[in-house]
Amino acid sequence: MLTLIVLITVFVGVATLVGAVAILFRGDSNLEIESRLEILTGKGVAEGGKGEQQGGGITRVSDSDGGALEAYIAKYFNLRLYLDQAAMETSVSNFILLTAGLAGAGAVVPFLLGLPFYIGPVLAVILSIIPLTYIWFKRGKRLAKFGNQLPDALELIARALRAGHSLGAGFHLVSEEMLDPIGGEFRKVFESQNLGVTLEDAIVDMTERVPNLDLKFFGTAVILQRQTGGDLAEILDKIGRLVRQRMELFGQIQALTGEGRISGIVLLGMPPALFAVMWYLNPTYVMTLFTDPLGQKMLAGAIVMQLIGAWVIQKIIDIKV
Repeated sequence: MLTLIVLITVFVGVATLVGAVAILFRGDSNLEIESRLEILTGKGVAEGGKGEQQGGGITRVSDSDGGALEAYIAKYFNLRLYLDQAAMETSVSNFILLTAGLAGAGAVVPFLLGLPFYIGPVLAVILSIIPLTYIWFKRGKRLAKFGNQLPDALELIARALRAGHSLGAGFHLVSEEMLDPIGGEFRKVFESQNLGVTLEDAIVDMTERVPNLDLKFFGTAVILQRQTGGDLAEILDKIGRLVRQRMELFGQIQALTGEGRISGIVLLGMPPALFAVMWYLNPTYVMTLFTDPLGQKMLAGAIVMQLIGAWVIQKIIDIKV
């Protein structure tokens, strides 16, 4: 029975790895570009008779155009939006196949190297998490940079309004004068407006693409001002000052909680480091955790307590501003 499981695992892993490599080297398709052009020229529509309603206005067609896999994933998690927030141009299908390919490689390599069978599933899980972890870090870095750029963008728009320019021209000025990510996001708003989307809808789409609380304040203020009137330049100045004050307060909190973060890193990193050292010095002693039933229970309990400790430390140092 164990031999059959090994053979099935190796077959699935090799097939997945080969398929992922083939997809990665086949080149990007122009189907998505053609679909967008058809929608903009009126020759075609996205599925359901309209463009995507969330996260992109007419700048991106529905995820269902990418196939049944993307449509199924979109029901539970908008992976396409997650990739866009990390500025990843790859398609959802390629990302899923890459993840599956890494998992397949993790399941096959230990078998080829003659390692114990239980290492395969563990290595497969670790390798399959790597792409999503990379996207998560890149997304967080991009959103943090967007938040740091937002006060300067608001002040630039306010100065443009005082100089007599329109709000749309202010968005265009930000897209030209500021770097990505905020320059690219404001460029999408300006281009969407030129293609017939109302400025209010384009701003709402931007706030859905970029999950930033300060940006939502800005979008709400602009929409209310266009409906009720008022001095938008003064409003933007106040929002910009508020954002800068929040950033200063957040920096002070980060400084005060630095000791807690370092302590958490040390406490969470010490057990795996000690395990690796013991594995190098005396592998037979460490293998008891995997072969003995009591050792397996102790290992499982240690992992659970590590996760609980990481969650508690995160809650202590995570102070909302």
